[in-house]
This record gives sequence, structure tokens and C-alpha cells, in this order.
Amino acid sequence: MSPVLKVSALTAAIGRVPVLHGVNLEVRAGETVALLGRNGVGKTSTLRAILGLLPRRAEAVTFNGTDLRRIAPHRLSSLGIGYVPQGRGIFPLLTVEENLYLGLRGLPDPALVNEIYGRFPRLAERRTQAAGTLSGGEQQILALGRCLMRRPSLILLDEPTEGIMPKLVADIRREIAAIAARGVSVLLIEQNLRTALNLAGRIYLMEKGVVVHEATPEQLKSDPSTIHRYLGVAL
Repeated sequence: MSPVLKVSALTAAIGRVPVLHGVNLEVRAGETVALLGRNGVGKTSTLRAILGLLPRRAEAVTFNGTDLRRIAPHRLSSLGIGYVPQGRGIFPLLTVEENLYLGLRGLPDPALVNEIYGRFPRLAERRTQAAGTLSGGEQQILALGRCLMRRPSLILLDEPTEGIMPKLVADIRREIAAIAARGVSVLLIEQNLRTALNLAGRIYLMEKGVVVHEATPEQLKSDPSTIHRYLGVAL
């Protein structure tokens, strides 16, 4: 099966400082893939370089065969690529509903709005509330909902459970699993190892700007030395 997303020999720098040194990865249709590593190894930079938000060079960055190196970042959502950045990227002075509608071309689809509110009742309850008054977990749910308003077939998620209370972590984990179950491909950065192991079908480990290991969750669970070496944690 051809990958939905294919990245080959991706390099990037922040200013004059190289941060990626030849990243290779792929995500297949309906697959959830996690990209894990210690802080500062280049995970977020990988997502930003894929999206063209960092200057990059690569042998290939393709989405369903389309060369993303030739596509401006603001056009990627129209191809079916969604992005939920680290820190959520919501607009605190706008209402929940205004945040959901940001970036849409034309009027929102009422059926889709009802679907989003049905899946995220907290957003429906707070639709006229300023987004900045929501809890961190509710803001993350809003960021997910806003991404889904564009009907993506691939979502890039950067630390979706960071700094969120455990109850809402479970809600977000269930929603990501439900998104994947509907056939949406997901590339996930996640510091919570158990969340990554529960959600992903394959896992890439990064170190110093390069993907250094690929495994299934089952393989990593049976190989605690690799987890400790690249992540510095015990399972």
C-alpha cells in the first residue's frame, strides 16, 4: 500500500542551527504513527518542516503523491491535511464557535457543526464563551474540533495531552482513537508513552534530528532497554 505521507531525507534548520539531519518516515492510510524522543531531538521541527513552516530540503515530502515542497503551507488544509500544534493555537479572545469557524471558506456546514458539538459536548455548552477562559484540556478539545471542521484525511498532532488533567487525557485519547477508527491517518508526537503505545500501530524513535528506530508497540513493550535508551523512562 502506498503511504499517505512519505518523508525522505528531510533536513531543516532554525536560523543557522541545523535541527533535522535526514528524517525518513511514512504514514499509511488509516494508520496512527507516533514520533517519540526526548525533549529537543527535533520532533516538533519534523512536523513543522513537513508542513513547510520551517525552511527544508528533502528527497521527498509527499501527501497522496502530491509534492508538498511545491505547496504553500496555507493551502495544505485544502488537500486534507490537519494540524494541531503544541500549545493548541487557539485565539483566546474569540468565542469557542468563532475559533471553530476560523479558516473556513464560506459558511460552515450545519451538519458538520452539529457532529462536532455532538462529539464534544463541552464545546456545545461553551460555544459563546471566550476560548481563553476554557481549561487547558478544553482548549485542546477545541483545537481538535477546529481541525476536524476541515474534514482532514491526515492529522498531525503535537503533544495533545501535554499539561492536561488525567480525566481529560482519557477523553482526548478516546477521541484520537475514534478519529483513527474512521479511517483518518494520524502522525502523533506524544510525551505520554502509555498514550502513544495505546494509540499507535507503529512508532518511530528520534535522537539528534534523525529517526533511529522503528518498532510496533508490542516490540517496544518487550524491549525496555530501547525505551530507556531513547526516551529515558521505564515502562
